[in-house]
Amino acid sequence: MNKLTIALASAASLATAACAEEPAEPTVDDTAAMNDQMANDTATTGTIVEVAQGNEDFSTLVSAVTAADLGETLSGAGPFTVFAPDNAAFDKIDEATLTELTTNDTETLGSILQYHVVSGNIDAATLTQAITDAGEAGYTIDTVGGGTLTATVVDGNVVLTDATGGTATVTATDVAASNGVIHVIDTVLMPQ
Repeated sequence: MNKLTIALASAASLATAACAEEPAEPTVDDTAAMNDQMANDTATTGTIVEVAQGNEDFSTLVSAVTAADLGETLSGAGPFTVFAPDNAAFDKIDEATLTELTTNDTETLGSILQYHVVSGNIDAATLTQAITDAGEAGYTIDTVGGGTLTATVVDGNVVLTDATGGTATVTATDVAASNGVIHVIDTVLMPQ
């Protein structure tokens, strides 16, 4: 994680030094364009598992899905909506804990991963509208693992709150797959 942080900090420093002016904050249109590009860059003919396997940012997730023996399920007909933690999200988990989950406690790992999966194809527009309709309390989402997530909008970003009170921000949306859709999140969510 430290190497990744240093690499990202170095890249950010170089980018800032190369520009005479600070770049403007991304607008809603910029974010939508980025999400559209990500969706276009991803092979939409593959299942959720195949799409994840084709993206280096999901290598830890793919390893975890394999360890928990959920690959066949997530390659099924669906449709599914997956709130997929990227590698940086998994880096927030203590290495010893992650190793224990992926080698010895795959049942708990399976429960954690199923907590990130929702039945149905919920695109970003539908999710955002549901949050708006739900009001301040947020929109409650039932997961295939039997738990619930609460979705709210905070500072223009969709934020998911898990059963432990932890939060994850959606960083990219509507990555299409043949059996559903992936929304990228920055933190691994935990069931009770």
